[in-house]
Amino acid sequence: MIKLIAFLGNYGKQYSGTRHNAAWIFAESLGNYSSLNWQKKFKGQFATESTSDGLIYYLKPETYMNLSGDSIGEIAHFYKIKPEEILVIHDELELPVGTMSLKWSGGLGGHNGLRSTKSNLGTQDFWRLRFGIGRPNHDDISGYVLSDFTKDERIILSQIFVIGEELINKIKYINIKSGMKLFIPDSQMTKYEKLSTSMTNLSLLSVGINSITSPFSLI
Repeated sequence: MIKLIAFLGNYGKQYSGTRHNAAWIFAESLGNYSSLNWQKKFKGQFATESTSDGLIYYLKPETYMNLSGDSIGEIAHFYKIKPEEILVIHDELELPVGTMSLKWSGGLGGHNGLRSTKSNLGTQDFWRLRFGIGRPNHDDISGYVLSDFTKDERIILSQIFVIGEELINKIKYINIKSGMKLFIPDSQMTKYEKLSTSMTNLSLLSVGINSITSPFSLI
């Protein structure tokens, strides 16, 4: 069961609409966001949600992206949360805007927030939910990720975030294990094809769910 959901981003109003803060933008779009009792703790914004299976912890590190693991490591140590019980949500250059991928372990893709998390947890074996921000056609990656989403991109994000919330609401109440596959079948693509011509990237999702409603199915 996922016990900790961490949203990576940079603290401060100047970063609030940037591509690197896609996870924070997603967090603030969640239906339960405003009802959670957010407080300053563990070097970030921290909240809990009570479920029939126990507490789920939410965290928005305020250490800035490159030191995100300091915050995640602190809360994981305090509550004795195992790495495999952690879901880290972040932006992803290698996925187009309008796509997302749920990934178990694997490489870090040069993402400094993930590097910091691995360093503090002592392992890369944790879950990641990646929201695509696309790779620019120039070499100024830092400038790109710290620039704001365009108006059109924000519209696309609002649509993929709906799907992301459905996924979160599924996996946070069950045991998810690596090696299980979740996909969106072709028959379901029409409803979401406007999000991105690369929406089939959602076939990268890996999670074990026995009974899933649209748009998710199990193979």
